Amino acid sequence: MSYLDDERQQYLNFLKLEKGLSQNSLDSYGRDLRRYLDFIGRDIGIPDMAGITLEHIEMFLKELLAMNLSVSSISRNISSIRGFHQFAVMERSCPANPAELIELPRKGRKLPEVLDQQEVVALLEAPDRSDLLGKRDAAVLELMYATGLRASETVELENDQLITELQLLRIIGKGNKERLVPVGGMAIKALADYLKNARPFLRKNVAEAKNRLFLSYRGKPLTRMSLWHIVTGAAREAGLQKQIHPHTLRHSFATHLLEGGADLRAVQEMLGHVSILTTEIYTHIDRSFLEEVHKSFHPRA
Repeated sequence: MSYLDDERQQYLNFLKLEKGLSQNSLDSYGRDLRRYLDFIGRDIGIPDMAGITLEHIEMFLKELLAMNLSVSSISRNISSIRGFHQFAVMERSCPANPAELIELPRKGRKLPEVLDQQEVVALLEAPDRSDLLGKRDAAVLELMYATGLRASETVELENDQLITELQLLRIIGKGNKERLVPVGGMAIKALADYLKNARPFLRKNVAEAKNRLFLSYRGKPLTRMSLWHIVTGAAREAGLQKQIHPHTLRHSFATHLLEGGADLRAVQEMLGHVSILTTEIYTHIDRSFLEEVHKSFHPRA
């Protein structure tokens, strides 16, 4: 008998009697759960349901990803695990469902567009840093690439979220969750230029400007549409042919870190992803990069 086999069988009976699942579906769910529970009990050594955490589930899902299963198979595994833990909560076998934050992968999900490092340099150098808006645009682009900020996080940044002396940015992301992300020297330099030589002149009205870091020409907080125009305008000025938008810088930030050997957990933390599975998509991009390098430089590729 495998680990937690009684609990697994009780859940399968529930699916059969209460949910009316077909025998084929029950067999698939049963296999998924046996593999999952064997991993939890045998490989990790968790003694009971109450000891299973989100981290343990993510470890198992990383094993599935390494097996190159289809999106539908991984989705079914996640559904099996989420339902099993929810059933355990209903039956009071454990106090909470550690799998409730795991999201199902999107079928047919396309890999995000990314820029190579030369394209990023061209984009960042596009703004005219001799005028007010050019200084602002350069600071915006440098910061987004340096930290992987979302568009909403960028326009909502407050002045006191930038800790210049420590080269850190305190980001308030989805669900008001805070994270600290390092800011590189080039971005700090662009921000210092903007804060000293541009923002004081853009801040025409203190009440309208509020405490927002980035301001429009009229002195109001930058909007997401304005941010979109900044990014697409710089891409056009740089002569880039790809479809580029604010999120492209976030995708490029994550991809370049992984290409350089960064730990996936560290990238997850900087991006503010609740689940590491969301960050996993960038490993596919990184894998493609490695395959391209191998084909180009290995003598027997």
